[in-house]
Amino acid sequence: MAGAAAGRAGAGAGADAGAGAGADAGAAGAGGGVGATGAGADAGAPASGNGAAGAACDDVVFDHVCKSYGDNRVLRDVTFRLPGGGVTCLMAPSGSGKTTLFRVLLGLEDAESGSITGVRAGEVSMMFQEDRLCETLTPVENVALVLPPATRRADVQRLLERILPADCMDRPAMQLSGGMRRRVSLARAVAFPSKMIVLDEPFTGLDAATKRTVVDFLLAELRGRTLLVATHGDADAELLGGRRVSLADVSAA
Repeated sequence: MAGAAAGRAGAGAGADAGAGAGADAGAAGAGGGVGATGAGADAGAPASGNGAAGAACDDVVFDHVCKSYGDNRVLRDVTFRLPGGGVTCLMAPSGSGKTTLFRVLLGLEDAESGSITGVRAGEVSMMFQEDRLCETLTPVENVALVLPPATRRADVQRLLERILPADCMDRPAMQLSGGMRRRVSLARAVAFPSKMIVLDEPFTGLDAATKRTVVDFLLAELRGRTLLVATHGDADAELLGGRRVSLADVSAA
């Protein structure tokens, strides 16, 4: 597992930046790049099918993954397969170990045994349960953190306006509602050029109509990428239309 974790360390770092955990450090530089224009600007547009997302995705295989914190065994021989390019809903209540499993996937935690194969460094983007936004930056600037410096503000704004009101684009994240913050965080994970997107309880704070809009946006922007969504709601899984995997069923008793 040590080799697998090391191989995914870059993926975890890239995903953490893509999802916002390390975004504060790069806020000034990445935010400053928004609004750049010129002949090369189109190449940096947040078309989430670009880059790694344009290539075929391998199956992602979790093979007997175990993780403990002291005497607390959090993951017990977790074993399942994610079809490449497919949508999978990981059905797991809070406290069941799903966030720990994601951190192992990203290389942010080392498993004691087992392996995860099928993803490489920089190929995973992550939306955590926490929004992890830069509070003084606008929605456009937060998403731009994971995009090339030449990306045009107008391109990022067009992406966001599909799931957010236009009048919130110039507000700092600290002034956004909880549901708006979740949508910015999700858009940032989607915009990052990845082969796999992992979303941890992405629909918290969204009403039914907004949730439907966000799901339509997410599925349209997958463009062949593998999607893993953690939820404990059957209605959310139904909306996404993917296969369901119970974390309890793929773990040892």
